[in-house]
Formats: sequence, C-alpha cells, structure tokens
Amino acid sequence: MDIIEILKEALTRGASDVHLSVGRPPTFRIDGKMVSIGDQILNVKNTENFIQSITSEHHRSQIDRVGGVDFGFNFERGVRFRASAFKQRGSYGLVLRLLPSKFYTFEQIGLSPKIVELCNRPRGLILVTGPTGSGKTTTLASMLNFINENRECHIITIEDPIEYYHDHKKAVTTQREVGTDVPSFSEAVVKALRQDPDVILIGEMRDLATMEAAITAAETGHLVFATLHTTGAARTVDRIIDVFPAHQQPQIRAQLASTMIAVISQVLLATATEAGRVAAFEIMISTPAISNLIREGKTYQIFSELQTGAKYGSCTLDSQLLELYRRGTVSYDEAIAKSYDPALFAQAAVQFMDKNAAKKMGVFSKR
Repeated sequence: MDIIEILKEALTRGASDVHLSVGRPPTFRIDGKMVSIGDQILNVKNTENFIQSITSEHHRSQIDRVGGVDFGFNFERGVRFRASAFKQRGSYGLVLRLLPSKFYTFEQIGLSPKIVELCNRPRGLILVTGPTGSGKTTTLASMLNFINENRECHIITIEDPIEYYHDHKKAVTTQREVGTDVPSFSEAVVKALRQDPDVILIGEMRDLATMEAAITAAETGHLVFATLHTTGAARTVDRIIDVFPAHQQPQIRAQLASTMIAVISQVLLATATEAGRVAAFEIMISTPAISNLIREGKTYQIFSELQTGAKYGSCTLDSQLLELYRRGTVSYDEAIAKSYDPALFAQAAVQFMDKNAAKKMGVFSKR
C-alpha cells in the first residue's frame, strides 16, 4: 500500500485529516466524520513504510528518542500537509492534516469586518483560541496574509511546525520553526525582539515562559498573535492568569488589561444542507470596561459585556450559533452540541422552530 496513493485519494475526497494506524484501514476525516477507505487492514510493516517514506533521518531519530515528531511537508501541486508521526502499542502511527493551499478572506471565513481594524493596530495582543481542529491556523494565516498584503512591516512567525508559507509581499516575512531554527517558543520570542519586528505570530503559548515573553512583546510596542487551546474569552483570560504563580497574578492582570486587544474563540460545525463545515466565533474586543474587569479579577462579568458589545465587534458564541441555526446553515442538534449554555440556547431557538419540532425537542413554550 502506497502513501502517495492514499494522500491522492484524500485530496479527491476532500478529507481534512488522514489517520494511518495498525489494525484498521486508512481512515479519513471528511466534514468532521471518520470514514474508512477500502477494506485492507494496515499492519506494522505498512505504517513503518509510511513513516520511512515521508520522514528524514532526523525525524526518525526523534520518534525513537521521544516517541513522536510533528513536521510539515510539501506534496504534489503545492499541496502541504502537517504530519504527526508517533509510536503506539509497539508500532508506528501517522496522522496528516491537509493545509489549505490558499488564504481566505475574512468574509469567506465568516469573520466580522471589524477584524480588519485589529490587523491595523500597531501594538497589542490578539489571541485566537479553540479546540484542536477548529480552524485557528487558517484564521491566523488569513489575518497575517492581510497584513502582509497591506502593511509595510516585518512579520516574524514562530511555529511548530511551519504550516502556511508566507511570501514577501508588502511586508518582509521571517518564519522560524521550533526544533529546526530555534530551540523553543519562548527563546524565539525573546530573540525576535532583537530582529526589528512589527508583527509576531506565536504558534502556541504552551508554557509560562512563552506567555510571559508574548505579553512583554505586546507591551513593548509589537502586534502579537498567539493561540491557546481554550474556549471562550473569559476562560482564555483565566487560563493565562492561572498559569502564573499567585504572587505574580495581580501584575499579569494589569499587563493583560493594558495589552490584550481581542480574543477570537472559534468552533467548526457540520453544515445542514451540503458537504463542508462552517465556523462560529465568540469575539471579545477589548474596551475600557473589559480592561477594568480583567484588572480587577472579575472575568466572570465579561460575558455580559460581550452580549452588549455588538457596536465594538464583540459577540457571544451562542448568538452566532443561533444565527447559523436561524439561517438553516447548521442543524439544531449541531448548534446546541457546541453551545456554552444548551438550556438558554434551546429557549432562544424555539422562536425559529415550528410547533411540532419545538414539542419534539422539549423546548416548546406557551408564551
């Protein structure tokens, strides 16, 4: 079995991910669902050959040493994959994520035009958050591409691995890969401050040192983008603060209050009418009121600010899910499964259901 043919089939079928594991056929994730391809069960030799065919000696030694390695590689016709090769139950496994070959506009992604204003900010911290596979990388790549096409500046990206290649356009772009070009995210951010940057992208804020470096970079006059595996604006702020020791937390609150300009939290949902998925966002645009809540440790009140902050570009995830359901873009089941407060979502959604459907869902109101 040849991995090239498997990847060609993945492209033909529109798969987002390819899973190659001993004991089952090659499996694709298509529109969020796992689909086995063919009936040939992969064995130990198959997966070992797959690893050998796409990894370097350096990557293989890393798998043997630490049990896994992540890297990006180019396929045919400019197609690029992010690969994660690893050991499991004494054999090799491989998961490949197809990286889109083009940059999307904010409208195509579903982001508000207000996001353009964020990309034009001279300094501050913008966080794009969400679970794995929610499209954070695509959103960030589109934002950086917008800056690259419209601002004369220096963009530095720090990634593990590099996923999207950014050519020099109006901006000068420098892309550094952790493990290849620099030993760690935190080291790369510190060094970046000596490389005349205007915009810095941190692929993932994994630890305290990286978070500290990111906040410092935003404080010292740079526009910093970063990702976290959190959901919701308030949870994101709390997650950063909780990483720091208790005696540092008041200082970090003050720093975040003055540097954070936005949190964009996103999820992906299967569409109701056709193949594909659509993104829903919770967006927090920092205002004086939100900055004060962060500084005073009252992040639990941020949600109410998002509900009333539409004029600033803020919105809650549930309000976006409700709008997608109202338009018929996603099903009720899909929307409520991703909502923060299913009970409140159900009560809000009843106005868009017919009477019989509402009774069936158990959310019918006599009002």
